[in-house]
Amino acid sequence: MPSAKTIVLAAGGTGGHLFPAEALALELVGRGHKVVILTDKRGHAFKSLGTTVNIHTVKAATLKPGIVSKLLAVADMGIGILQSFQLLKKYKPDVIVGFGGYPSFPGVFAGQLLKIPTILHEQNAVLGKANVWLADRAVQIATSLPDTKGVKPANQNKIKVTGNPVRASIVAVRDSAYEKPAADLKIFITGGSQAAKVFADVIPDAVQKLPHELQKRLFVVHQVREDGVAETERKYRMAGIRSEIKSFFADMPERLKTCHLFIGRAGASTVAEIAAVGRPAIFVPYPGHVDMQQKFNAEVISNKGGAWVMLQDNFTAESLAARLQEFMQNPQTLEIAAAAAKSCGQPDAARNLADLVENQING
Repeated sequence: MPSAKTIVLAAGGTGGHLFPAEALALELVGRGHKVVILTDKRGHAFKSLGTTVNIHTVKAATLKPGIVSKLLAVADMGIGILQSFQLLKKYKPDVIVGFGGYPSFPGVFAGQLLKIPTILHEQNAVLGKANVWLADRAVQIATSLPDTKGVKPANQNKIKVTGNPVRASIVAVRDSAYEKPAADLKIFITGGSQAAKVFADVIPDAVQKLPHELQKRLFVVHQVREDGVAETERKYRMAGIRSEIKSFFADMPERLKTCHLFIGRAGASTVAEIAAVGRPAIFVPYPGHVDMQQKFNAEVISNKGGAWVMLQDNFTAESLAARLQEFMQNPQTLEIAAAAAKSCGQPDAARNLADLVENQING
């Protein structure tokens, strides 16, 4: 058992960066290490870790179009780097792990200037911008998937495929066998952000197009933005569809456990969780990424037969209704897909990444 060390995790922003960091933090704490998290103003999500880690907020910003916006972002990053310097000198970490995204940059960059070993973790199938900037000085790059795109040839020798850490509560669902829909089909849909409004626009219209006998067999659990709850409820009610609509579901593991089909975006953490639990999915990649990273994320499962990828331009009420009708008439299709999705799961990812961190510390 390695001696206890101090490890800094730099992460922030969306759940795609936060959840893997949270999973690693819990694994490292369980091994007796001291964990410090550097995050941005949205890092309040880490409060779920309680008092097991020290959490500090540093300045960070996303580079947006426009000279003024860029200058303000650079200024905020500069402040964040100075704040990170102070915290790193205080805690004197043995290693820093960065999880990508702009909020991770100040802490990792400051650590590299201080000659502290840094490990980068990339959740997506394409190396993100922050990790691209930091990769040359990193000692190792942990990837969720083989053949991650965007890594320079000179940095290929730094790559170690660990998988994408998934929260323990989600991994636990893996032990619950998938039961194909015998009568009712329970669909779980996530998408509480503005970018996911398409689900609230398309899915209620799609289920209205199903034959009445199939509509009676549907139960829809749908996460939407707070301002869209009432309207989405109205749409399902008018179609006679049993539904539960909320802006947030605190019991995500239970929802994944009991659903027959998942529909949502293809962010790295979402894809990793679906694979970990083994549930069939329809992924609609976010079209706003120039590198189409979500499409590549989703294809890891769809290429194995565990999911269906529908690009947003093709995600229409008519095309979705046809697909749902096919599933309800041939439920074994979903059962086969669930097994295929599960085969893509990486339930040991947090352990693999923690091993990599300890190996770096202990030489």
